[in-house]
Amino acid sequence: MKKTMHRLSTFVFALFSCVAVFAQTLYTGPLFDAHLHYNDEAWNGKVGPHDVPDVVGRLSRSGVKAFIGNSRPNAGTITLAASAEVKSAGIKVVPFIRLYRNRADYTGWFADESIYQMVLAEYAKGTASGAYKGIGEFHLYDNANANGEVAKKLMRFAQDKQLSVLAHVDDSAIDLLMAHAPQSRLIWAHTGIGGVPVARVRSLLAKYPALMGELSYRPGLTCAGAQGGAVLCPEWRALLLEYPDRFLIGSDTWVNQRWQ
Repeated sequence: MKKTMHRLSTFVFALFSCVAVFAQTLYTGPLFDAHLHYNDEAWNGKVGPHDVPDVVGRLSRSGVKAFIGNSRPNAGTITLAASAEVKSAGIKVVPFIRLYRNRADYTGWFADESIYQMVLAEYAKGTASGAYKGIGEFHLYDNANANGEVAKKLMRFAQDKQLSVLAHVDDSAIDLLMAHAPQSRLIWAHTGIGGVPVARVRSLLAKYPALMGELSYRPGLTCAGAQGGAVLCPEWRALLLEYPDRFLIGSDTWVNQRWQ
């Protein structure tokens, strides 16, 4: 998994460098989506606006050749991992175990032993496309909950099994989570959706060599260009050049509108 994530993050930087550094031509090669949800409102196995053929079509038209699948509930990811249509389209599913059986789990998972047991059971089963490669995405709306007993256990489990962790948290929670499992491979969803200063992002990347930043919804990433288009803001361009293999992009299909 470490080698795979390194290759994919290197590719992502190639995309940014093509656009932001050279700017003559746009990147048109394959994409890795590091933040894809196939939640039950998109398709619950029987009804929904985005069945598997629809999803395959959208991913193919967008050039996505692999993605991290993490869904509420996990049945969405399991469905995509088992899909002959996904496989025949040449799309690779990288399955993560999501901590949410329903929306109620968002706010209390970090202290809910049944969530930990569910993760263990899912990990033991695996998917049709292979073993789970990570856990998350999970949310911490109060960074103090990074010290919840289940949060600690899941971080240590991920470290022990060499699983990546996709975490929607603030910068203080990064430190708290990493304290529980210093060798963890943490993917920081949105790289600070609240607008964490670039200097703080840089310091966390320097402190934790396995930390990676996922950039969907990241505020302040782009600025207005000379010809009216969007370009990378100078401080973000500098950070990407400094850490060319530490960033990922994702669609974050958390609501159906994100599929459209």
